[in-house]
Amino acid sequence: MSVLQNAKIAVLGILIVIGFAASHSKAHASGQEILTVAGGCFWCVEADFEGVDGVKEVVSGYTGGNVENPTYKQVTRGGTGHYEAVQITFDPKIVTRDALLAKFFRSIDPTDSGGQFCDRGESYRSAVFYYNASQQSAAEQEKARAEKALGQTVVTPLLPASRFYLAADYHQDYYKGSSLVLTRFGPKSQSSAYKAYRKACGRDERVKELWGSQAPFVNS
Repeated sequence: MSVLQNAKIAVLGILIVIGFAASHSKAHASGQEILTVAGGCFWCVEADFEGVDGVKEVVSGYTGGNVENPTYKQVTRGGTGHYEAVQITFDPKIVTRDALLAKFFRSIDPTDSGGQFCDRGESYRSAVFYYNASQQSAAEQEKARAEKALGQTVVTPLLPASRFYLAADYHQDYYKGSSLVLTRFGPKSQSSAYKAYRKACGRDERVKELWGSQAPFVNS
């Protein structure tokens, strides 16, 4: 590899780091913070957390991989290293990071390292991404609490944050979309297709089996 190529790679890495810092600083400047997590299908995680008091926005995307601007097909096919993930923007004066992390661990199967529920493969693995040492410590503490509460080993990794790529508009707020889509259940609106998918995937049943009354998003 030439000196010029090495220099380009170094500059690219610096620009990516600057981009992360700028995005994170912008959130703090507005009195808000960002929590980035992966919990299997990002439609489901987005749907769960958008209803939490103090959460301002949840967006779906991809992170943790080694391909720039990945597509949904690339990520779900595997090989890019990316997770389906969400970024949760929240007001820490209303809801704390610890509270959101507690909800996150109790809304997934943190004992499963091969995916989540019916969705298998690297893109559907769970993870928590941290931007600094304070966030890492908070995630470690909540992971330990979740493991103690569950009484089983929690395998969800805690990883340093890397570039987050927004998923296509089609995936944002999919759970409440009205567009007609063709599914294995027949033609349905996006919201109906989402409900059918979530039920068939067994997400809520497994979460309730694991967490019982501690599950924050499962109807009793």
